[in-house]
Amino acid sequence: MMKTIKGPAIYLAQFAGDAPPFDTFGAICEWAASLGFKGVQIPAWDLRMIDVVKAAESKSYCDDLKGVAAEHGVEITELASHLQGQLVAVNPAYDDALDAFAAPHVRGNPKARQEWAVEQVKAAARASRNLGLTSHVTFSGALAWPFVYPWPPRPAGLIKAAFEELARRWRPILDVHEEHGIDACFELHPGEDLFDGTTFERFLELVGNHPRCNIAYDPSHFRLQNLDYVGFIDVYHERIKAFHVKDAELRSTPKQGVYSGFSDWPERAGRFRSLGDGDVDFRSIFSQLSVHGFDGWAVLEWECAIKDRMDGAREGAKFIADHIIRVSESNFDDFIDQGDDRTAINRALGLS
Repeated sequence: MMKTIKGPAIYLAQFAGDAPPFDTFGAICEWAASLGFKGVQIPAWDLRMIDVVKAAESKSYCDDLKGVAAEHGVEITELASHLQGQLVAVNPAYDDALDAFAAPHVRGNPKARQEWAVEQVKAAARASRNLGLTSHVTFSGALAWPFVYPWPPRPAGLIKAAFEELARRWRPILDVHEEHGIDACFELHPGEDLFDGTTFERFLELVGNHPRCNIAYDPSHFRLQNLDYVGFIDVYHERIKAFHVKDAELRSTPKQGVYSGFSDWPERAGRFRSLGDGDVDFRSIFSQLSVHGFDGWAVLEWECAIKDRMDGAREGAKFIADHIIRVSESNFDDFIDQGDDRTAINRALGLS
């Protein structure tokens, strides 16, 4: 059944900061509403926006948070625990780079950091329930990512072992999501072990096709892999429970392709862009999501190698609003409806 997507909404992670109006939840909600956004997605690690442990424990705290959002004319769409989810599984090659994602008291201690991350993601599920939400966005983390290219040859069984361990770590977290009625939506993203349909399917099988193992659809990451991001919706729509609206472009040159030659973002063949500045076909995306009954939020995630973020946010609100399709409740040819006349059917088919 076709449904109308909600929005526009905005992911606050790239905008929260120490200067007004980005330093408090109320002020940033007021700013978002002033641009035309109707919803906000909250980064679950940013204490200026939310204390996710307190939210997991206190319904009244969550009611107050929802009240602040409503006072300024927006709704909370989802919590996002990308940084904590990343730390559920960390290959040692990335220990130093990812340590900053963790609370100070567990940095430098991979075991303690991983245990902290698991509890944080579980807390995000409980907090989501207390906020009256149905979905939660996260990353899977990565054990196998350093071996993404099959050269030098990998030891036999390495990828199998990595995904079995990833599933072992996530299964109890998914069970907590099931307990509280929340879909865990993995953003399929290079740098994570879940980065395309094949890796998602491998993981899904290992967690027993868990009903709470779902997808946060972001076409920008698929565009940079040259993956059929519209066809992806047709294949995986039953598992798509969240939607990041982010643009990108892939401009292959005689010097660069998908891997982009270690270049900085502005010089990469594949780079993220503000909405409308890339080459992602959002008209087809919104159409197919609507056809398949996605009625979640269309959430702007701003990441652009060129344009200022304030311009990207302002333009993004209108871009999303213009792409949301209010689905039809009737068929265009109803005016010539011939009804269900069995005699006419038999006559048309030449049946007695």
